Amino acid sequence: MQSTQMQPLSSKELEYISDSISNEEMLIKQYAATAGLTQNQAVRQICEQHIQNHNHHMDILIQLLQQHQQYAPSQPQ
Repeated sequence: MQSTQMQPLSSKELEYISDSISNEEMLIKQYAATAGLTQNQAVRQICEQHIQNHNHHMDILIQLLQQHQQYAPSQPQ
């Protein structure tokens, strides 16, 4: 079994992850706004579930960045 070593993320990959985090934040804000405005309990619950899911996605993306941080070049390329 071969051990795979992490490589530094490319600038394009970092940009993609950054955009994904921004998108998750935007979705969380939109669902929170909808949950705050709706009178329908079922809609509010669905919004809250989506908020939890998007928070989880954002946590995964941040963990990915943290795992690769040690492999990042110390000088900008």
